[in-house]
Amino acid sequence: MPEYILGISAYYHDSAAALLRDGQIVAAAHEERFTRKKHDPAFPAKAGAYVLAEAGISLPEVAAVVFYDKPYLKFERLLETYHGFAPMGLPSFLSAIPVWIKEKLFMRKMLREELAKLGPGKPRILFPEHHLSHAASAFYPSPFDEAAILTVDGVGEWATTAIAHGKGKDITFLRELDFPHSLGLLYSAFTYYCGFKVNSGEYKLMGLAPYGIEGGARVEGYKKAILDEIVDLRDDGSMLLNMDFFNYATGLTMTRDARWEAAFSLPRREPESELGQEHMDLALAIQQVTEEAVLRLAKTARDLTGCRHLTMAGGVALNCVANGKLLRSGLFDDIWIQPAAGDAGGAVGAAMAAWHIWMGKDRTPLPKGALDRMRGSYLGPRFTTADVKRLASRRQAPFTRFEDFDALCDTVCAHLAAGHAVGWFQGRMEYGPRALGGRSILGDPRHPEMQKKLNLKIKYREGFRPFAPSVLAEKVSECFELDRPSPYMLLVAPVAEALRKPLPEGYSQKPMFERLYVERSTLPAITHVDFSARVQTVHRQTNERYWRLISRFNEREGCPVVVNTSFNVRGEPIVCTPEDAYRCFMRTEMDHLVIGDCLFSKADQPAWAETEDWRDEYELD
Repeated sequence: MPEYILGISAYYHDSAAALLRDGQIVAAAHEERFTRKKHDPAFPAKAGAYVLAEAGISLPEVAAVVFYDKPYLKFERLLETYHGFAPMGLPSFLSAIPVWIKEKLFMRKMLREELAKLGPGKPRILFPEHHLSHAASAFYPSPFDEAAILTVDGVGEWATTAIAHGKGKDITFLRELDFPHSLGLLYSAFTYYCGFKVNSGEYKLMGLAPYGIEGGARVEGYKKAILDEIVDLRDDGSMLLNMDFFNYATGLTMTRDARWEAAFSLPRREPESELGQEHMDLALAIQQVTEEAVLRLAKTARDLTGCRHLTMAGGVALNCVANGKLLRSGLFDDIWIQPAAGDAGGAVGAAMAAWHIWMGKDRTPLPKGALDRMRGSYLGPRFTTADVKRLASRRQAPFTRFEDFDALCDTVCAHLAAGHAVGWFQGRMEYGPRALGGRSILGDPRHPEMQKKLNLKIKYREGFRPFAPSVLAEKVSECFELDRPSPYMLLVAPVAEALRKPLPEGYSQKPMFERLYVERSTLPAITHVDFSARVQTVHRQTNERYWRLISRFNEREGCPVVVNTSFNVRGEPIVCTPEDAYRCFMRTEMDHLVIGDCLFSKADQPAWAETEDWRDEYELD
């Protein structure tokens, strides 16, 4: 009989569920995709129901349910922190502690009540530590039999950073850095100070950093202030934060703004206000400090383990700029990063930790031809042509169904080449924060206006944000300075020199949007202002349909790259169902929508009417 383990991440942000069958991932999904609430922290009831249904089982067949951290240890950290900082923190104490006393201290009981909604039965409930869940999510699905493990995030129970050694089925922890000293919280504090939302705006800070003037006096001054006054960064990558600058330990905000304003001669930016060059320079300064910290931590991990391979997880592992520089540093022969590196990935890691450590099961060999054990991260729901027909009937939406997939690809390629934006909904939904060709919006990277169109008319987000390329894995080195797979869009690499165009005189001194709209390469829609790109390599063995589409685009247009952005608008979770996709398609200036073999064109659709402005539905991220 197969053995099943259900992993759960919940109650902080990015709740998720994942199911293993005999140690292999059957399904995994974020709760937000079902509830349509971005970063939904609630118990993943809908995601849990989905993964059980995908396996065709009910709860009594699950051997264990594994929660991704230890609540008692986290409560201990809260109490000791409030005690250590007393009398500061009373408002935060009065906000947090009653919730713990009423609910979270009784996590086992609360989980039992929630699991009862999924069905009868009382499977055993296990609680690995938070950073063990992260470490397991990094090492066990990786292609490596032995590797160093680096996990870096905001905070788990106590640990904020951990270095471990993975070998076979065993994980051995070697070093930990404890709260309140945290690289993840340091980066989030700068995210907050630059006017972006913590736990979702870190991507924006990373995307803003290349607009800073590298080597400029202000950037260097900001870095000096960070390293002299705010963080003591040690040679081994550990750090001590000057808590006089921070409010997150006991307060309801991230920073003590007066101290920061004095250090940087810059007030905290109000959300949605204009971005000045000083904000871009501050973003670059903290990005460079973060990159240096990651490099030092990685070197320590290599020295402690003697390994030539590295695996990574935790929210900071989603900093793909730092990842790219780490790869190019040569510290390791190769690195592998969990595609759901944040808290959602803790669901997979917790389940795998239970399988390999609690149950003592050995790892199975990597399947022939597989890049890793994540199955391309296509682990969510899939839908049929019958589902599409029901949607079309409900919406009275005309569409064309293609019996020949090559003919569909030809039609889509023609639309892309004409400068149209195409919603691409195929197969199983992605697990993790990136759309990887299952729930994507596509464009032609050669069109100079495509970046502006996607940001302002389809995503309705800030115009400075860059877009990622999806490139045929076989062609990646022709287009980017990258010599290996990057299937999860977690590595930033420079655009190949041969594709670049010369910059105009005084380029770095021009205002943000003048720099942005300069054509820097023959692929302007995916080339960021520093000639970088967040690369996704597309592999036939994990997503044949997407690979075939891009292959056909290359045959027709001589371009093995398409623009790939997630299928959603700002503040909305990535679409899950055909209904979600059609709604997003009609609310935006997207030109075409492909679901499976069916093509919907905007010009053919009935008028879309809503009683309220849909922008009020989603909170700005």
